[in-house]
Amino acid sequence: MSGLVLRLRAPLDERIDLSGLVAAARAPSAATTLARLPVGGGRQPIELGDVFHVSGDGGDRIVIDGSSGLVDGVGAGLDGGEMIVEGDVGQGAARGMRAGRLDIRGSSGHHLASGLRGGVVAVTGSAGDLLGAALPGERFGMAGGTVVVGGGIGARAGDRMRRGTIVVHGKVGAAAGARMMGGTIWTDGGFGDGPGPLLRRGTLIGAAAARLLATFGDCGAHDMVVLRILNRHLATTLGPLAPRPLPAKVRRLAGDLATIGKGEILLTAT
Repeated sequence: MSGLVLRLRAPLDERIDLSGLVAAARAPSAATTLARLPVGGGRQPIELGDVFHVSGDGGDRIVIDGSSGLVDGVGAGLDGGEMIVEGDVGQGAARGMRAGRLDIRGSSGHHLASGLRGGVVAVTGSAGDLLGAALPGERFGMAGGTVVVGGGIGARAGDRMRRGTIVVHGKVGAAAGARMMGGTIWTDGGFGDGPGPLLRRGTLIGAAAARLLATFGDCGAHDMVVLRILNRHLATTLGPLAPRPLPAKVRRLAGDLATIGKGEILLTAT
């Protein structure tokens, strides 16, 4: 399998931006050309080759061997193939990704999967605030694809989310699903304070929540056949990354009734 390999030369002491890497790697360019890709601009501009040893060529696989929370924009615009990152990443990973798979073998900063349209993003560690959320000035956040996080995540995940699935094996921070218009956020570890503020449509699934908003109506316990189908679908598509299967019955809360109220929170610890 052809591909590109980047090996970190030395620990970073300033932020760099790899948001242009995917497009450059797709071009029929030699490694020496990719080494001249601008990735930072302070008093002295930084090129990719200043930070990484670059080998291989353009193709359907990119490996970043050594990374840190100072590396922003990893996987931005990915439209197919596979990208593997050994280490942490900074802000804006998987920004605008449309297809393929981004495998982050570490933790991620804020705004992971902002503008995600398709593909799979897998993070072994934790992730910061605003996962799958809209950036300031944007109408919508995540609109497709799947994100799986092995640890916990920060606040306001899925803000203005339209479609797609977020699976979190740890705990989700406060105000998850804020202004959400569709899609699913599923957590094994439960929700923080006040999930679903101004939730319009979509589903939040978790064991419990630290505090529920008063604008959600308790609909009681339900045996929902669609959840069994969802269990099987995620087990098939995600394999070992899938969340724990849901129990036979869940507690359903409808809301946010402060808006159109067609969303729902499903609590598995009934």
